[in-house]
Amino acid sequence: MKIGVPKEIKDHEYRVGVIPAGVHALLACGHEVIVQAGAGAKTGFSDEAYVSAGARIVASAEEAFDAGMIVKVKELQPSEYGLMHAGQILFAYLHLAPDPNLLKAIINSGVSGVAYETVERDGKLPLLAPMSRIAGRLSIQFAAWALQMANGGSGVLLGGVGGVPPAKVVVIGPGEVGTNAAQIAAGMGADVMMLGIDPDHLAQLDQVYRGRIKTCYSEPLAIAEHVRAADVIVSGVLIPGKLAPKLISRKVLKSMRSGSVLVDVAIDQGGIAETSRPTSHSDPVYVEEGVVHYCVPNMPSAVARTATLALAHATYPYMLKLADKGLDALSDDAGLAKGLQVHDGNITHRGLAEDVNQPYQPFG
Repeated sequence: MKIGVPKEIKDHEYRVGVIPAGVHALLACGHEVIVQAGAGAKTGFSDEAYVSAGARIVASAEEAFDAGMIVKVKELQPSEYGLMHAGQILFAYLHLAPDPNLLKAIINSGVSGVAYETVERDGKLPLLAPMSRIAGRLSIQFAAWALQMANGGSGVLLGGVGGVPPAKVVVIGPGEVGTNAAQIAAGMGADVMMLGIDPDHLAQLDQVYRGRIKTCYSEPLAIAEHVRAADVIVSGVLIPGKLAPKLISRKVLKSMRSGSVLVDVAIDQGGIAETSRPTSHSDPVYVEEGVVHYCVPNMPSAVARTATLALAHATYPYMLKLADKGLDALSDDAGLAKGLQVHDGNITHRGLAEDVNQPYQPFG
């Protein structure tokens, strides 16, 4: 199969879908790889490195999209909609539920969209997990930055200082994002509260962190109580393929102290707050109801070298399966099949179909 690797064009998106080691492995299996010039430059992978691995460098996005499978990091941007065509496989983060224009473009193109974020293995999300871990860790760095008064924050230091208490950090959702956010926040000396809906998981966290991270069952009254008292909220809520639930109302957010911070990592799937809307690395924050909102959908690109390596290691086995067998690979791997969200003009992921109120058509 011919695999195309275009250069990412989302705001400050420096990751790349395939690294030279992946090119080498694909060629060893008899595949062809074309890479758009400069696609890996920002992450330290030169065009020369790709050529040495066996790739062919092409000058334009149009040429990079001329392949049987397109491997990207982020979802298609509007200028890329017209570059896809029927019969292609698009292997990338898709995040279709909150973006009706993107969903319509992919449906109309006739491509088969396999989304990293819904591929499963043993009940987990192996292609989302590495980016979620990175986003969780970054969320606290960005929160500390946003708390600074020059950025609209309340001027609270996360770890406090002798005689002055630390910031109160509330993490909603104890998954990969939430656990990593809580670890970093606790390590910086913050007062951390984790909210979740699985009592057994919360009990495990309590045993591991022995009080360094407090836990609470997540229900509306508890969320409202802890959000009101928080200096920082981090959202780590995820329902694979579906819109994030709106857990924080405008009224509750308005009750927070002015200059408090919300880092909504769930913004890729619409965000958990009524006031959340996507921002960018170029313009990362806005203030609404007195709260600083940080809602950047591609947070891991801030550390693109680390993120690219982590993502490439996770996606490679699945990319090779798709290259070897095309969509027949879905019959061999039920977890990979859960990544197929759109095929031949139909929505093939039940959760996505429910969210956008369109018909669900099983694949196969």
